[in-house]
Amino acid sequence: MRRRVSELEEPADQWDRLAIRVAADFLDTEIARYEHDDHLRDLNSVASPLQDMREVFDLMDKGSRDGWENITIRLETLGEAVSGYIDSLELGRSRGLAVAERQVTESIRQAAITAGPDSQFSGLGDELAESGLAAPELTARLEAGIRTAKDAYRQLADYLADTYLADAPADDAVGRQRYARLVYPFIGTELDLDETYAWGWGEIASLGERMELVADEITPGGGVPGALHTLKTDPEKAAHDGEELRRFLAERLDEALERLAGLHFEVPDEIRTCDVKIAPPGGSLGAYYVPPSEDFTRPGSVWWSIDPSLPVPLYDEVSTAYHEGFPGHHLQCGVQVGMRDKMSRLQRLWVWRPGAGEGWALYAERLMDELGFLDTPDYVFGFLTAQMLRACRVVIDIGSHLELPIPADQPFHPGERWNFDTAVEMLEAYATLDHSYAVSEVTRYLGWPAQAISYKIGERAILDMRAEMQRRLGDQFDAKTFHRRLLEVGSVGLDLVRQHVLNGGSE
Repeated sequence: MRRRVSELEEPADQWDRLAIRVAADFLDTEIARYEHDDHLRDLNSVASPLQDMREVFDLMDKGSRDGWENITIRLETLGEAVSGYIDSLELGRSRGLAVAERQVTESIRQAAITAGPDSQFSGLGDELAESGLAAPELTARLEAGIRTAKDAYRQLADYLADTYLADAPADDAVGRQRYARLVYPFIGTELDLDETYAWGWGEIASLGERMELVADEITPGGGVPGALHTLKTDPEKAAHDGEELRRFLAERLDEALERLAGLHFEVPDEIRTCDVKIAPPGGSLGAYYVPPSEDFTRPGSVWWSIDPSLPVPLYDEVSTAYHEGFPGHHLQCGVQVGMRDKMSRLQRLWVWRPGAGEGWALYAERLMDELGFLDTPDYVFGFLTAQMLRACRVVIDIGSHLELPIPADQPFHPGERWNFDTAVEMLEAYATLDHSYAVSEVTRYLGWPAQAISYKIGERAILDMRAEMQRRLGDQFDAKTFHRRLLEVGSVGLDLVRQHVLNGGSE
């Protein structure tokens, strides 16, 4: 396929030229992935086939008999997919490519949950019964398929525990050379890692200063710890359960869409609804977005992975909703999926560089702060903690994998080397995360090198582009046009985004 792309003649149409460049870049990156055997060590705590094979059931049609038939077939045959996955991991292990012990241990935990009584598969029988589409034969097959799927995950958990774990190295760091190679697939541009590491520390310092100012508005004289205590313990500042959280966030997203569509953003009709859902148990903590299907019959959806029986403080959930929903990923992915007349199908549905993708979502949070949608000090503080988390990711991720020292002029463990506990401590002290969430986050960074830095790197690139366009156009600068240019190119590499946005977009 790469050879076929290279043999294409240079087209006159700019969208065709872009499609060729995107395809070439994507294929080069995928070929490099296989050349370096990355597919044989595709196991981590948050984004690997272990999670993909489980989460796909969240997205399947459950409103028709054909949909339940497809679910049943996938359950019945899941063992084949798991067996093939084990074969790949085993080949990697035999070549000395086992992933770090920390990732294996967490993967065993997740696989065991999926194989056990709390498995998300366990609830499928009740869902079928409640759908009104059940029939005796289908119900029996579904129940047998659930047992088959659980057995497959039990086989995976046993393999990881009994065979794979013994060869997993204790060291989490992947080293400078491999890390530098892994950066490009996430952001699509070259990166000076040492300059970025230093820039990250500067971001932490400036965000910390603003957090102190806003904290004083929430709890005068209490500093960040006092504000945080208020925000986490005041029952008036929390949703009392998962359903109340879901309703609250859905209302915020609906309001943002109604007020901003046509003013700051061009919003296709197909994405004027965004589902908000509570995720099933078994995954990492946090929120995530699932794009709409190509024909928009499945709408885009935001998922919150929480304990739905416990109160949820709201201060940091509003900016998260704008990040995952509108005008973040929901607008971004909806525009991209709908660009049938200009983008290639590869570009619309498959290519996802987090530098552009997550960079836009983080920029969306900042923009909603600029536009006044974070309308209380509580929500501004939550936005700042989210920004601080992404800045901490830059220094933790680069510092841990490159085994860099913490700068000697920093108040936080000056001159020391990074380790897991130090990284967790930073997220608790600076980004105000609870311990369990901080542990989950650091485990993610160590198993998914370079992904975590893409948020701030992408946001930085978008802000630089906006400043450049404002400098060029002065009073003629139009935010809606700028945002359209950013979104119409898709979540491609930042080099391609810059070229499109700064060289005229679709004009």
